[in-house]
Amino acid sequence: MNSIKRSLGRTGRRRMAVVGAVAAGALVLAACGNDSDGKSDKGHHMPGTDHGGSHSATASPGSSESSTKGAFNDADVKFAQMMIPHHQQAVEMAELSGSRAADKEIKELSAAIERAQGPEIKTLQGWLKAWGKPESMDHGMPGMHHGSGGSGMSGIMSEKDMADLKASKGTAYDKKFAAMMTEHHNGAISMAEDEQKNGRNADAKKLAGAIIKGQTAEVGKFRKILGRL
Repeated sequence: MNSIKRSLGRTGRRRMAVVGAVAAGALVLAACGNDSDGKSDKGHHMPGTDHGGSHSATASPGSSESSTKGAFNDADVKFAQMMIPHHQQAVEMAELSGSRAADKEIKELSAAIERAQGPEIKTLQGWLKAWGKPESMDHGMPGMHHGSGGSGMSGIMSEKDMADLKASKGTAYDKKFAAMMTEHHNGAISMAEDEQKNGRNADAKKLAGAIIKGQTAEVGKFRKILGRL
């Protein structure tokens, strides 16, 4: 009987050893798997993770998806319809600086205006399309003249203003451009303030706020330039 008990005891201990070895092996494999995953995470992003911020949590003001989510009113439509030609003229003026400006800061500000207002034009056009509204105002653009109060488009340059700007070069151009763009920006700021006050669409009001902030800062720079030229 004692020999049988000793044999059974040895068998039980061997089974426990085998079980323990198997468990230990599983732990080692799991540890290796975790280490491999960790290395993979460092070198490769898993699906659904952030890839350098390429996916924004919110839609940009320029996306038609964001604009169609919010309600809009006549003030929003008017803001878009008026700001498009206003921006287009600003871009036209800024493009002249490449061949006519002498001042480095004038050239830098002109390039900044093109970068900012070109995409904003497309944003505004996209909103009007999404809203089912025409790009141009029903009454046309009868007030497209210097300080045009009739259409509410203050700051728009007349054909003569534009011709004078195109005919100038060097420091004379820099002074004229800075003075004209200051007035032009102030007109856009006034229109944007009206949108924030009377508009309804959240994206349109957000863009209006960006215009106010950006162009107010540029007006300050143009005034400093005029002071030193």
